[in-house]
Amino acid sequence: MTRCFGDRATFAVEIGKIESHALRVVDLWLAGKRLTVDDNSAFVPFFLRIMRSTAAEVRRRDVKPCPFTGRAPEQIFRLLHADDTEFREQFRFMQWGETVDNLSKYAYLDDDLVIVFQFWRATHPFPKDLGKVFVAKIPPDEFVATVEEAADLLDAEFVAVDPPR
Repeated sequence: MTRCFGDRATFAVEIGKIESHALRVVDLWLAGKRLTVDDNSAFVPFFLRIMRSTAAEVRRRDVKPCPFTGRAPEQIFRLLHADDTEFREQFRFMQWGETVDNLSKYAYLDDDLVIVFQFWRATHPFPKDLGKVFVAKIPPDEFVATVEEAADLLDAEFVAVDPPR
């Protein structure tokens, strides 16, 4: 049975079936788009660590403010993506391994956490989405709660399937 945390229209984590003792189906959604179209098998120990790290970063508001005030989020994405210096690296977000290596994504804080992303892999199942910039805006505390609730479920079920020795 799949458990959904959050709202697909903004940000959601869906936890699906157990594939093995350390692999779990996890689908991620931003702005109504499923991010995990190429790989939704998460290695639970790594995925838990990186999810909790990202949630802590957002909880501390350790996400940079908008880098180009007054510009549209899509334009901000393009400016960051074109920058090949360390500047853009400050805005990379949700580096959650192979599950999301099919897209470029950046985030910044306005009043909300703004996540801008673009699919880049030519094998993307929805060609009309290639090259288009998508924008998700979510209150930071809502993002943190969604990630932590999903991580808690993954953690509890991982321990139940593979108890510590």
